[in-house]
Amino acid sequence: MSARGAQDASWDEEFDFVVVGSGGGGMAAALTAADCGLSTVVVEKGAMYGGTTGISGGGIWIPNNPTLRARGHDDSRASVRRYLDRLTESRVPAPRLDAYVDQGPAAMELLEKSRWMRFFWVEGYADYHPEYDGGRPLGRSVEALPFDTRKLGEDEKYQRPNSLKGPLGLWITAKDYRNLAMVKRTWRGRWASVTAAWRVSSNVVRRRHMATGGRALVARMRMALKDAGVPVWLRSPMTELITDAHGKVTGILVERDGTAVRVGARHGVLLATGGFDHNREMREKYLPEGGRDDHSAGAVENVGDGILAGQALGAALDFMDDAWWMPSVHHPAGATIPLVSERCIPPSVIVSGDGRRFTNESSPYVNFVHDQLRGGHTTAWFVMDAKARARYPFAQILPGMPFPKAFYENGTVHRADGIAELARSIGVPADALGATVERFNGFARTGKDTDFGRGDSAYDRYYGDPTLKNPNLDVIDKAPYYAVRIEIGDLGTKGGLVCDEHSRVLREDGSAVAGLYATGNTSASVMANEYAGPGATIGPSIVFGYIAARHAAARTAAATSGSTP
Repeated sequence: MSARGAQDASWDEEFDFVVVGSGGGGMAAALTAADCGLSTVVVEKGAMYGGTTGISGGGIWIPNNPTLRARGHDDSRASVRRYLDRLTESRVPAPRLDAYVDQGPAAMELLEKSRWMRFFWVEGYADYHPEYDGGRPLGRSVEALPFDTRKLGEDEKYQRPNSLKGPLGLWITAKDYRNLAMVKRTWRGRWASVTAAWRVSSNVVRRRHMATGGRALVARMRMALKDAGVPVWLRSPMTELITDAHGKVTGILVERDGTAVRVGARHGVLLATGGFDHNREMREKYLPEGGRDDHSAGAVENVGDGILAGQALGAALDFMDDAWWMPSVHHPAGATIPLVSERCIPPSVIVSGDGRRFTNESSPYVNFVHDQLRGGHTTAWFVMDAKARARYPFAQILPGMPFPKAFYENGTVHRADGIAELARSIGVPADALGATVERFNGFARTGKDTDFGRGDSAYDRYYGDPTLKNPNLDVIDKAPYYAVRIEIGDLGTKGGLVCDEHSRVLREDGSAVAGLYATGNTSASVMANEYAGPGATIGPSIVFGYIAARHAAARTAAATSGSTP
């Protein structure tokens, strides 16, 4: 028996609002629906909750959120819209951008009604294009405060792990990592290492299980869902959207404990199932040549389920040829390691198969790969010297530590005593690579990259070395030299179901599929082909999940009062 009366006999279970997917957008939507008084359930395909959000850095890019306002960083609405207009280049309908900007702060305010949801500003982590009108050099990204996952109780073992957990329980935030990366270069970095050592000792004594980033965000949301009484069904994949004779989505078919369960949704179903990250056929069909191999860091369950289900009902698609691209290294053990801070290492260049640079190495990762794909530079090599290895971490390998033997054995890493020898080892023209390094060294000496402007942007400099004239430039001159093969990876795909400003899924003719909503990477990105700043994936997912639940609640209220929804 549901909270709103007798259950329809055609359903095994019935709720007001059904959320498919337990990432940040799905959880935010469920919390919103519960706050609005709707009976709600979260249905998760995997054995663990959290989705890609749980294995991410956990940043949230929502301008004018309460955490930023508390620090005195109120943006004018006009400046935020100018920034997004510049980024999206008229490819996203204005009402959808308006909804994101206007309702984002309210979404975060609702989350913070829970005693568990607390955030901090990642000060200095710039918007990805701070030089654009409306961009912010100090950034707009917030993260969840670190969280002891022991508080989850029985649910702790069902939380998706990620690769950001340090040895002996060391926990670090995005800000901590920036400082720790400079442990060999700055006093702030050395102090960060002392803090890290204290945290390890503290965890051992206090037996804490501290989480940061995406894990902390998901853990906090899970605690809020527990307080709100929202059930989360694990190992329960949606196999079908159920519609009535008029094409309205009225529920879903779920496989649970080996049994097909019909779950009714009185006022809407939200698809928050991620993108098609690990669907080989869809990658081959939609993504550009060079980006079709699966080097995705998205959750393993992300195979386009929600997109395909919506498409089967006639939903329109957009941005299917794009992704949240990320230059990556393929670990011999099979993992994909994103390269974010590494591309800012000063004594290094990235070259294509012709031995030449093709873009600003330190640029935002989506832009880097867009340039890589546009130029046909599928093969790329990260070239650095011994100073780089001694000073900075790379692909989860600490400064001064050697590359594991397996990296050499599978051809990911090459090492040589000279640039010409290194070029021959990786199969690029020796004269071209030599000329590239010589020209780059000239830029390093003057502090100005006149070819690609590396280090001009506040974003470039965030992970750079502050002890240098240009934090992103230093001469490559100390043997041995290394070359690491760069793969075209991604954090998830960007294309999906076209939605309106209410998060309703739309058909090709612009009409809404009644009862069906989408958010996150299941929906076509509100960022178009760009990336506003750290957390511009999770931020919109939360906001449009919130919007969907509020719209469903308004329909509920209209149905109860007898008015037209």
